[in-house]
Amino acid sequence: MNDIVIPLAKAAILAALNQPESFDLEQALKEYPQLQENGAAFVTLNTMPHSQLRGCIGTLEAYRPLYEDIILNAQSAALHDSRFSPLREEELKHIKVEVSILSEPKVLPYKDVEELRTKITPFKDGVVLKHGAHQATYLPQVWEQLPQFDAFFSNLCLKANLDRDCLYEHPEILTYQVEKYQEE
Repeated sequence: MNDIVIPLAKAAILAALNQPESFDLEQALKEYPQLQENGAAFVTLNTMPHSQLRGCIGTLEAYRPLYEDIILNAQSAALHDSRFSPLREEELKHIKVEVSILSEPKVLPYKDVEELRTKITPFKDGVVLKHGAHQATYLPQVWEQLPQFDAFFSNLCLKANLDRDCLYEHPEILTYQVEKYQEE
C-alpha cells in the first residue's frame, strides 16, 4: 500500500496548498478497495534532512473510510497542527510524508506500573493514555526518540497535560500497532 497511501497523502497536501496535483482518486479506489473500508491513520510530516517533526495529526478510531481519513489528516498535519505554523509552498521539497494505519486500540489491564512495564512492547506498541478529561497518544515510532519506558511515559503524561509521574495515578492505557508507510 506504500505506492498508494503516500501519493494520496501528498496529493491531499498539494490540494490544500492550492498546488497542482494529478492523483486519480477514482482509479486508486478501484485498485485498492480496502481504502473504502473504515480505517484510522496518522499522517506525520518531517522536515529533511534532519527528520524534524513538522506536523502530525491522526485518528485513533476507525469511523470513516480510510482514504478520507488519510486525506483529512494529511491536510490537517500540513495546515492545522497547533504546534507549528501552516506549511508553506516553499517547504514542500523538504517534507517527507509518513502514514501510519492503526489497528484498533485495546484496553491494557494492569495492576501497577511494574506490571505495565512487563505488558508494553517498546517499538511495537503505540500507546493511548487517558486520565479524567486528559488524553494523549504516542505512535510506536516515538520509541525511537524515547526508548526507555520511564522517559516514554513521563513525556506521554506531560503531553496529556498531566504530571510527569501520572502513571502512579493508574490512568487507562490502550495499545495499538501500526502499518507504517513512508516516503523514500
